[in-house]
Amino acid sequence: MRVSLIAFFVLLSTLSIGQSVFDKQVKEYYFVISMDSLMQTMMRKYSFEASYDRADFANLKMTIDFAYINLAEALNRVAKRMNNSVTFEGNKAIFTKGYKQPSKVSYSGPPERTNITIQGTVVDRASAETIPYASIRLLGTTFVVSTNIDGYFSIFNVPNDTCTIEVVYGGYERTLFKLSPDVAKEPLLIELVDFKVDLDVVEIVGEREDLMQMNDGTVSMIKMSPKKMQQLPNIGEKDMMRSFQLMPGISAANESSSGLYVRGGTPDQNLITYDGFTVYHVDHLYGFFSAFNSNAIKDIQLYKGGFESKYGGRLSSVTEITGKEGNRNKLSGGGDISLLSVNAYLEGPIGKKSSFIIAGRRSYQGILYDKIFESFQGEEDEQQQGPPGGNQFGTENKVTNYFYDLNGKYTYRPNEKDIFTISFYNGTDKLDNSTDISGPPGLSTGDDFSFSVTDITRYGNVGSALKWSRKWNDKFYGNSLISFSKYYSYRNRTNQGSFTRDGEEETVNFGTIENNDLNDFSFRSDYGYDISNRNKLDFGVQLSSLNIKYNYAQNDTTTILDKNESAFLSSFYLGDKIEFFDRKLLLNPSVRANYYSATSKFYIEPRFNAILKLTKKLSLKGATGIFNQFANRITREDILSGSRDFWLLSDGEKIPVSQSTHFIGGLSYETSSMLYSVEAYRKNYTGLSEYSLRFSPTTGGVDYDENFYNGHGYSEGMEFLVQRKTGKLNGWVSYTLSESRSQFDVYGEEYFAASQDVTHEFKFVSIYSIKKWDFSATWIFATGRPYTAPSGAYSVTLLDGTTQDFFTASTKNSLRLPNYHRLDLACNRKFRNSEGVERGYIGLSIFNLYNRENVWYKEYSIIDQTVVETDVKYLGVTPNITFSLKF
Repeated sequence: MRVSLIAFFVLLSTLSIGQSVFDKQVKEYYFVISMDSLMQTMMRKYSFEASYDRADFANLKMTIDFAYINLAEALNRVAKRMNNSVTFEGNKAIFTKGYKQPSKVSYSGPPERTNITIQGTVVDRASAETIPYASIRLLGTTFVVSTNIDGYFSIFNVPNDTCTIEVVYGGYERTLFKLSPDVAKEPLLIELVDFKVDLDVVEIVGEREDLMQMNDGTVSMIKMSPKKMQQLPNIGEKDMMRSFQLMPGISAANESSSGLYVRGGTPDQNLITYDGFTVYHVDHLYGFFSAFNSNAIKDIQLYKGGFESKYGGRLSSVTEITGKEGNRNKLSGGGDISLLSVNAYLEGPIGKKSSFIIAGRRSYQGILYDKIFESFQGEEDEQQQGPPGGNQFGTENKVTNYFYDLNGKYTYRPNEKDIFTISFYNGTDKLDNSTDISGPPGLSTGDDFSFSVTDITRYGNVGSALKWSRKWNDKFYGNSLISFSKYYSYRNRTNQGSFTRDGEEETVNFGTIENNDLNDFSFRSDYGYDISNRNKLDFGVQLSSLNIKYNYAQNDTTTILDKNESAFLSSFYLGDKIEFFDRKLLLNPSVRANYYSATSKFYIEPRFNAILKLTKKLSLKGATGIFNQFANRITREDILSGSRDFWLLSDGEKIPVSQSTHFIGGLSYETSSMLYSVEAYRKNYTGLSEYSLRFSPTTGGVDYDENFYNGHGYSEGMEFLVQRKTGKLNGWVSYTLSESRSQFDVYGEEYFAASQDVTHEFKFVSIYSIKKWDFSATWIFATGRPYTAPSGAYSVTLLDGTTQDFFTASTKNSLRLPNYHRLDLACNRKFRNSEGVERGYIGLSIFNLYNRENVWYKEYSIIDQTVVETDVKYLGVTPNITFSLKF
């Protein structure tokens, strides 16, 4: 036994000969630490000695990240930052003043393998959350790939196993990952660190990825960093949909909707997916806030047009949202509180293979909420009053107004290849402004009187998805999910009155009731096959069962519309992403085939986009394609009190399948700090639908189904952008020139301006960061939107002796609202703990600083055959304070 032990130690000693302590791999992160403290810590941890000027090293503090490099390279980096050189003698590092570039940095031997394949995952260091769509490049080559939605990547034909990988993603520091023969043999785990700019003494190496990225190798695509949205001015808290409205080509002149009007399209023409399932409505509180909790969101991508065949069912654009999986390292949480709402989340691991996150938000009726509610609701309330008279009435209000949303996600990783997730979302608004009015005895009639105003609005979304993702091998990846999505909207604006006259009780009922329900059960399976670094194949299948109900009734007796429709939609898509000439030409041909049961027809959608890199900085872009939409949000024209919308399925007759054709071209010039971009677009529409009652006869026997009208149209325009991406002061300036026109035979043969048409829109966004402070300002200017107004009024005496008021309308959308503009400001102060980890912030924002009275829409009433006009205005100057905390 003694001989065996001696032999073991001799063998161990023999194996260690030639293995220097400085060849050890290090993986450390030091936050604002003096270089002397750093050296003392590393000497203890890695058991080596060092000779250096301690006083000199103690005078400099830095943040340094050592990841997947050996100790020799780490000490060389320290030497370089101290303007020293370092040599190694046995177990000792000797630092001398005067830096010289070392001949060996990292792995000291030659490559062991060439033309290899590497694969791995990109994650957030703090939470171990995977990072989708991060950009990965091999330094010294033109190889560029992106992680997929689950953070995986593969790179083929890597020159050798000592290359360096660059990883970039918005809101994180640029990371360089040095390969070595041992590391390259296993799947890589690349960890990204939050970008930090608020330190007193910090050295940052690399370029900064800012809030918004627009030039990422895809035509008309915008990436947003959820981590940095808090820097922008906001009315309540950071809001992803409102942030997108600051981008070129997306209208910001409609405060009453957090939906996106993209390049002349309407919000229903923007496909919104959350973890794979469709979200049909995105508004809270009359659209002043979006229904998405930023604390639950990991990644957001917006395709403004020409999007690939993976996405379908919409005419204009796509917003793809990926939810967080939850912190895989430790239990954590946090929350926000503002003058409007309370927001909290909790996330963490469950064992070694699972993680979860749950996030909830609810408004409360404070000062800010009441101001918004009164601004958006007050004008309508004036339309529903008690009977006139000088007597005193007893009034009892039943005001209950709130919104909430809830997000949840559970992720299970049984092995390195499979991921199972369950996602859940619920967003709900309830607005109840009902009132009871009672009159005492002694009225002019001499009898009792009671009157109630019912004013209830409820709407929201519920969605859930179960997804299985699998990396079958280095080249083949797929995910499949089943999902359910429901949108519901209920609106009751009715008046009920009763009074006693001459001993007999009489009742009166009038108003409107509207109910809209949409149910979507879907299955989809998406796959990607990497033929090579230069060629990737995407294909998949999607199946949806849709049911939509809509009921619209007036005066408790007249049903205007009563729809209950179902349809089945099946789709298959195939696309190829190909690179030529050392990545100077990128092509993406694709096709999507749909079968829609309501019309029993196939709809083929060929698509194509391309990018030609004329130089390293100058790129030419183009895209075209055909897009169909089968579930449509129909505009119900209401001239007197503002139009409203409701969802219906296309039936091929009264509501045709709508279609658009995109033509996009652009030119961009990008440097490390600046981006200059111009894009032009044209979209042709067919199968547009609208519903209007102004052409209805007033006698009985009316078929209100005949009031659907169809037409066609187009949107065209140009977008200009100048963006500064780096430095303490950054932001962008954009200008959009656009035109949206429609033609419906019922309104005449001429084209008219679509209701969402905005001719000129100018946006200025500026963000200044210094130490722990962020200051931001946004200014928006837009020309007024078109509208239709009554041009005259008259009264008709009916057969029963009563009179009824009627109006004549102006030419469709021939008038314009006043120009829209506002200035918003914000200031945030971040907090960090002793280890430098951000733990929250306190923010002050001022919305509409100079109190511009922007007009939302106009309401009209007819009094003595005269049309009386009332402006319904948006919110005036509104300050808000938000406090955010993480633990």
